[in-house]
Amino acid sequence: MSAKRKTTVGVIFGGRSVEHDVSVVTAHQIMRAFDRELYDVVPVYISRDGRWFSGDPLLDLKNYDDEIISLSGIIPVILSPGVQHHGLILNPLAGRFSKSEIQRLDVVFPAIHGTHGEDGTLQGLLELADIPYVGCKTLASAVANDKIITKMVLNEHDIPMVDGVSFNRADWLEQPEAVIERVRQALGFPVFVKPATTGSSIGIGRANDETVLRSTIDIAAHFDRRILVEKAITGHVEINCSVMGNGDDIRASVLEQPISWDEFLTYEEKYLRGNEGMKSAERIIPAPLSPALTARIQKLAIDAFRVIDGQGIARIDFLVKPDEDVVYLNEINTLPGSLAFYLWEPSGVSMSELVHQLVELAREAYAEKRRSSYDYRTDLINLAQMRGLKGVKGAKSSSTAAVRDST
Repeated sequence: MSAKRKTTVGVIFGGRSVEHDVSVVTAHQIMRAFDRELYDVVPVYISRDGRWFSGDPLLDLKNYDDEIISLSGIIPVILSPGVQHHGLILNPLAGRFSKSEIQRLDVVFPAIHGTHGEDGTLQGLLELADIPYVGCKTLASAVANDKIITKMVLNEHDIPMVDGVSFNRADWLEQPEAVIERVRQALGFPVFVKPATTGSSIGIGRANDETVLRSTIDIAAHFDRRILVEKAITGHVEINCSVMGNGDDIRASVLEQPISWDEFLTYEEKYLRGNEGMKSAERIIPAPLSPALTARIQKLAIDAFRVIDGQGIARIDFLVKPDEDVVYLNEINTLPGSLAFYLWEPSGVSMSELVHQLVELAREAYAEKRRSSYDYRTDLINLAQMRGLKGVKGAKSSSTAAVRDST
């Protein structure tokens, strides 16, 4: 009897994102965690200028000290949107004396933080390719990646969030005084200024007065077309919770309290104090909160994940005043650094088990997707041929009525 075939999982990382380096670290944690008795891992690296590559040298983090795409064994690839390929086209621009090949992928594990990876764009490509993939789908990824849209959606579902003012880069460049006045009237000082779609605290700054506000908006506008300014909550602690699952079967992790040396957790504090990304950041686990407050935060995390129709995994960050029993949801990260496995480890879930569970959740979500029909046939094209394109609108009504009558 032959052994069970291994699952081929493609891990996509790097990308045209300010979080490129974070993505490389996260991807290597993921690839290292897979049980090689069960999985064949295919690294797929997207360079800073958007070119796609694969090859064994990408599996060694030490190779990234140099220009890795020039190393022997690295080949150009593209992820085909065609369902017949179901994976990568190797050497897509092969010449007369060579040929392209197909690397089929059973599952894709997106590991790109932020723009062009965590924001729904990569997920849209994977939907076209009809390949199962880990994590939130296109809509949930896009909503969670946009701090302004997240605030609008969650406010509609009575999930508490900090007051904020949003505007775009054109507003700031053309009418800066009007923007400053809006912030002053609605929020006062101090405030936090955030690019709408960056993560890892990149481009975020605190402003205690108008002069600093102007400079922090200039910085944020360098990273994004849309900017969010939020009222600064004083006397709070940061509390994070991870959630995992699909549909109604979603569970919450233990809570953590990150320890910051600054007024908020900076990029340097998240990633540069140690050598293993978010895993090495300083934190208290479990967070020193009452059982009742802990349960409340865990429920809010699950509720928020359901509101955006999340799948797979996320880390949801809160601002909490324990003495006043006040909780605000800060943001939803659909690709948390280190997959937030340090929050699942206390529950007995190792990194290896975590990536395995996420692949199984991806397959489960894919099976649910396959229950939907994408083939709906009518006589509309034939009617358009007979009546001409000007009659398409009326033909559509007739065709729909014919389908209805036939049922």
